This record gives sequence, C-alpha cells and structure tokens, in this order.
Amino acid sequence: MSDGQKTGGPADVTPSGADALETLLGDPLDPDNPLGFSRILDADERAESFLSGERALDAYGLNAEFVPAAYGGRLTRLDDLVEVMRAVYRRDPALGLGYGVSSFLAAVNIWTAGSAQQCAKAAELLLNNGRIAVAYHELEHGNDITGMTFEATEDPEGLLLRGRKEVVANIRRAEAMVLLARTDPRPGGRSHSQLFVDAATLPANRHLPRFPTTGMRGVQLGGIELHGSPVPADSVLGKPGQGLETALKSFQITRTTVVAMFTGILDTGLRTTLRHVRDRRLYGQTAADLPLVRSVLAGAYTDLLICEAFAAVATRALHLVPIEAGVYAQAVKYFVAKTLMDAMHRLSTVLGAHFYLRDGASAIFQKLLRDVQPAGFGHAARAICQMAIVQQLPLLARRSWRKGESAPEDLFRLGAPLPPVPFDRLGVFAGGRERLSSTLTAGRTDADDGEIAGLIAHFTDELLELTDICADLPPSELTTAAAPRTYALADRYVRVLVAAACYGIRHHNRTDPLLGDPRWLQAALTRLAAQPGTTSRALPEHLEQWLFTELTERYESGRSFGLTGRPLPDSR
Repeated sequence: MSDGQKTGGPADVTPSGADALETLLGDPLDPDNPLGFSRILDADERAESFLSGERALDAYGLNAEFVPAAYGGRLTRLDDLVEVMRAVYRRDPALGLGYGVSSFLAAVNIWTAGSAQQCAKAAELLLNNGRIAVAYHELEHGNDITGMTFEATEDPEGLLLRGRKEVVANIRRAEAMVLLARTDPRPGGRSHSQLFVDAATLPANRHLPRFPTTGMRGVQLGGIELHGSPVPADSVLGKPGQGLETALKSFQITRTTVVAMFTGILDTGLRTTLRHVRDRRLYGQTAADLPLVRSVLAGAYTDLLICEAFAAVATRALHLVPIEAGVYAQAVKYFVAKTLMDAMHRLSTVLGAHFYLRDGASAIFQKLLRDVQPAGFGHAARAICQMAIVQQLPLLARRSWRKGESAPEDLFRLGAPLPPVPFDRLGVFAGGRERLSSTLTAGRTDADDGEIAGLIAHFTDELLELTDICADLPPSELTTAAAPRTYALADRYVRVLVAAACYGIRHHNRTDPLLGDPRWLQAALTRLAAQPGTTSRALPEHLEQWLFTELTERYESGRSFGLTGRPLPDSR
C-alpha cells in the first residue's frame, strides 16, 4: 500500500466496535425497533434496500471499518472487521453486502495497488459515506476473469471504455467504481488492468436494468454498457497489465473475510430455531426435549464453532503469514460456505413448515436461508476454489507436508496483537508453502484426551497418505479435466487444514471457558472425520448433551453463539 496523508471524516467521533454497533442496531426482535426483523422483512418483501438500516450504518460510520488507519479509517485488524460485520449479517445479510461489503471488495484493490492520491481519494469518498462498486463480472464469461472482454483502449486524451459489466452490486448508486478491463488484446496474465473511475465522468445512459434475485433481494445488482467513454490515463491502479495480479492478491483478503462474515447468518438461524423449539409443544413436551432436535442443534452449533475457528486462523494468517494466506483463503471459501449452507438446511428440517413462513416469530429464517446461498458462489464459486487447491497439491506435498514445519503460535492466539494488514506483501502464489496442517503432528503426543488423540491421529495419517499421493500427481490431473478422485483429494486436505485450525485454537486458548474445554474440540474433529462427500458424522450422546446445554446457556444469557460469545441486545 502506498503512503498517503490521513483524511478525516464523520466516523472519527463515533464509538466503534461490534458491541457499539449491536447497541446502535438494537434488539432485532422488538417489533417497535425501526431496525428490527419486522422492518427488514418488509424491505425484503419489496426487494428494496433497507434504507433505515443504511442510515443507521451511515451514523455509525461503517465505511471507516474498510479504510486503513493510515488514511483516517479504523481498519487495523481484519478479525475486528469480520466481527463488526457479523453484527450486520446476523440481522440482514443484504444490508451487509449491499451497504458495505461491496465497497470493501472494491477498496481492497485500491489499498493493494493504488497510488497515494488514489488511496486518499477512495478514503475520502468512503469516510463521507460514499460507495465504490467493483465490476469484474461479465455473464458471458462467468468466473473466468482472464476471458473478460470489457476493454480500455488508448486514446490521445487517455483511455476509452467499451463493453458490458453485469451483476454488479450498487453500480447504479456508487460514486466511483473499480473496473477490470482488457488493456492488451494478446492473451496472458498481463492483458488486463484495473481502473478506479469516477462515476460522474461516465454517460448517464450507461445503466442496464436491475437483475432480480431470489436471495439478497435488497442488494441492488445492475450493470453498465459503454461505447467508447473517455477516462483519464491515470485511472489505472498500479501498472498497466497488473489487474489480474492485483485481483488475485485482493481475493485472498476478501474471500477469507467476507465468507467469515456469513457465520452471523448461522448464529441467527440457530437462535431462531432454538427459540421455536423451546416454545413449541409436541407429545406432551417441548420440541427442544426431543433427542433428534437436540442432535441437529448441537451439530449446527459445532459447525458454527468450526467455521469461526478456521476463519479466525485464516484471517490472522493474512497478517502473519501473507505468502501462505492464498491457500487458506481458497479453503475458507470452499469449506465454510458449504458448511454454513448445510447447517442452515438441517435447521430448516427442525423448523418444518415454519421455515418458509414469511411472517410470524420465525419469519427471518426463510430470508436467511435464501441469503446464505451466495456464500457459495458470490465473488467466486466454490468449485473455482477447489480447482485452485487441486493445482497446488503436488507442490504442497513436496515442499511443506514432508517437512512438517510448525506454524507460528500467534496464528491461533485470538487475543494476540497483529501487525498491520500487509497489502504490499500478499503474493499471487504460495509456491507450496503452508504450515498450518503440520500443527496436528504435535497434537499426537500433546493431546490430553484419548478420544481426541485418536482423532488427531486420523488426520495426521490422512496428511501422510495425501503426501504420498499428491506428490506424484501427473500434470493431466491439475487441470479442469481432473478426475473426481483428484477433486476428492482437495476435500480431504481442506478437512486436515480445518482440523489443524481447531486443534491450534484449543491448544493456545486454554484459559477460555469454551475454547479451553476439550469437548468442543472432540466434537469438531468428530464431525470433520466424516468421509468426503457425506454428511458430518453424528456426535456421541454425551457431547451432544454438553453442547446443547452450552447453547442454551448462551441463549438465556444473551450471548452470541460464535467463538467470542459477545453480549447481544436480543430479547429472549
């Protein structure tokens, strides 16, 4: 990131942090709360942006969370940003994506490759509650950003923009945009550039009709079509031809953090389901007394802890081991998105007919069930991330897994300080470097529980077997034509990574009342040990009972269900 002058803004005097934002947004269950679930659902029914929520986030100065401190914002730790955004996502994911995250996706490219002047301009815009859209996608090319045909050609007065960009959040409302454009007709990795463009300089008739969606209805998805619109030559971020490199670096931050924000959806999904089964009577008892119901809730709670543990380690990796972070970013997108979607689906089976009702006490669930789906395909599809992992398996096996070098302990110490976000030190390729998986090796002798030791042994044996198989994968298996068994190797490896993250979190946070308890680790490793392609393994009865009790205690004491157990303003 280039150095620049600090800029001020309205966010400078606003109390910040997830707790402050929770207080501002208030109790979502209060029918008189203008920012509560009832008003959120009204906006969703109309497929409109939740304007009352946007005004509240303006008052909070949410955009300051996306601006580095060097430019007057509050962005110093990505894990703090994730926790703040979970407060939004657990109420209205469409508000989280439509108000702020779309600007964050754009801004990361500016902080990564922009000049001091471009960074200062972007910061000033965001700190004054402006929006920046990021326009990668063209429907004709899907996730193939190397094939994008939107172009910026040289002109005596700068550059001329031609082509279409589609399914772009806030493209109609944004004051500026980051555009990926072809600047060289030749194929290759240096054929595209990113441009930071003032929307006011573009023709007023550029907009395409809005794209309606089933989920995230409040997000304004649109597009533009240009036919030779001039922009200054200094609109380019970084050097011409650096666009794909910048995008790949930025994706490491955004894929990790944005998917991590989606765990707020499962928190509310669990909370809504638990409230429903505690109030509903069946067969002379509450539904919460039924063993199957408790089993599903305990499993979903475990999945939430697993997702937040893995996301926490991957987010800290961005600060601490940025060269390795690309591997973890792909794995977070691939694993966490699917786990969240599956958990929400299982909770819907507990709610039964109530899960699709659009009014009443559980009405928010049907919206969240729809809104969680983009976690799997938004920004980049899970399949793309799985393919990217497959391509790295041979190098990882030869250069990292066989060496077994330990990961830094601060990767797992959740309260430990972090260096600034290293926008200038992110790499395009990890080059086979990855140390998280080796964390499990120490666990074979360090585990203080026989069951846990056996589970850790399962994953260390998995890594040994993967090392032998993946080191000799032929080049033909590193393409999109790879056999299904090769894709399954990526799934197995990701489970090893997640297991290592869970073990490391427990081992280095032993004083935490929850994370220091070996039972959550045993539950996590048990579910992760299921065979690839199958549902998560059922938990032993004593673990289910303990997890359900912990879940209930958190509900009754008004705390979040994730790793932090933050106090919430929700009525119970």
